[in-house]
Amino acid sequence: MKVTTYDVNGKSGSEKTLPLDVFDGTVNEDALHQVVTAVLAHRRQGTASTKNRAAARGGGRKPWRQKGTGRARAGTIRSPIWRGGGIVFGPQPRSYSPKVPKKLRRLALQSALNARALDGDLALLESVDFETPKTSRMAALISALDANDGNVLIMTAGNKPNVHLSARNVPRVRVMPWGEASAYDVLWSDLVLVESAAFDATPAGANDGESAE
Repeated sequence: MKVTTYDVNGKSGSEKTLPLDVFDGTVNEDALHQVVTAVLAHRRQGTASTKNRAAARGGGRKPWRQKGTGRARAGTIRSPIWRGGGIVFGPQPRSYSPKVPKKLRRLALQSALNARALDGDLALLESVDFETPKTSRMAALISALDANDGNVLIMTAGNKPNVHLSARNVPRVRVMPWGEASAYDVLWSDLVLVESAAFDATPAGANDGESAE
């Protein structure tokens, strides 16, 4: 599988063959679905909370005596059948994060990368690094690639703070090291740019992207 390479100014160069250990052309849709669902579930706060009859304030005194009033027996005004009473089976704080095996996360990431490569939405950058953070240079690169209207993911060879800071104020552009991206990040993007040296730095999914995400 071959893709076009670009320099830091967005000028196209020769075509290069992608490494077969990652880009084998296989797209496992089931793995993608499981991992993306897990990512979205992991982002839920899980802070919804209600009070049961024990936590609801008041109700310590019996409303009326047990017999002789003609009314139904009642032991507390905080019974669930009373207005202002406790909630039955209401939501409680919890974690929605499912456990996703490491191999499944790596399979989903490789599937996402293969999907982008097969669709022609993946390209290589010969080298991307700035001496100082410069938003205009990053914006010029995105414009040269005609990617202003879509989401762009730039995967660098290692951590490059200047590149990250240069893209921070450019809309719909994310920069992260090659080993830290997740399948969700790849599918979020309309164009994936991978620094050529990244293949030699860290295997895809080595850091498992967004962990349980």
